[in-house]
Amino acid sequence: MSTIVTAKKSKRVLLGLLGSPIAHSATPAAQEAAARAAGIEAHYHLIEVAGAGRDDLVAMLDGIRRLGFSGINVTYPYKEAVLPLLDGLSEQAAAMGAVNTVVVDGGKLTGHNTDATGFATAYRRLGRQDGDKPVAIIGAGGVGKAIAFALAGSGVSRLRLYDTDHSKAEALAAALGARAETVISSSAEAAAEGAAGIVNGTPIGMLPDRGIPIEASAIQASQWVGDAVYHPLFTPLLKAAQKAGATVMTGRELAVHQGVDAFRLFTGLEVSEAVIGAAFDAVIAAREGAERAA
Repeated sequence: MSTIVTAKKSKRVLLGLLGSPIAHSATPAAQEAAARAAGIEAHYHLIEVAGAGRDDLVAMLDGIRRLGFSGINVTYPYKEAVLPLLDGLSEQAAAMGAVNTVVVDGGKLTGHNTDATGFATAYRRLGRQDGDKPVAIIGAGGVGKAIAFALAGSGVSRLRLYDTDHSKAEALAAALGARAETVISSSAEAAAEGAAGIVNGTPIGMLPDRGIPIEASAIQASQWVGDAVYHPLFTPLLKAAQKAGATVMTGRELAVHQGVDAFRLFTGLEVSEAVIGAAFDAVIAAREGAERAA
């Protein structure tokens, strides 16, 4: 049951998601369900634009400012690109250099990162005590940054980073600073060796891609394995982890918890994770049913 506090917005809100590809996103249904539970009306619009450059992003953000949006979520590949185009940033978003939530207030656009707060909640729910055992993060882009900051802020003291773009891993290690001891690995398999956990922060495995970001043989039963991808819910990585006997965390956990945090920022209202979770699950069930019927 949701707890409602005084809204900072009107009874109707306009929200959106900027990224590409995003047709599969469960966020519109989740955020609109959250609004209904909170007693307001929301329209959540998909802003799917591939290959947007700086000028394109400036124009779209200006439109969001002028058209009465309360805010938007930002996903791949624009979580880092929008950063310098905003009027302000939360302390955490500025530190990590990635934004997934933009709030419009008084004509000003402020960037936040609910991927980080959402993943931190998801990780705590695992009940792990990884402490000084390293956790491997594959991908040092927008979501990889959020995952790294979330883990570092949740008691994980050692991180191993791998990205095919070595400079991205170096930049993330520098941004983390003293928050965690970081090692830049030469491969995903090297990062995972002896690690307590493995997290995929890349789009590898998101349909129609059927790839896996690490050799299945590198996954051990003692590890936990998480994936930011939720289309499909059980990615090739998570299926390999299940086969190895590892503990798995699907992309649902990140999606639901970040959605709760984003809704709070957009509206000033609280909604239970059960509401957003049920909407998310309904989208996934309908999609899987359609895919089975096809």
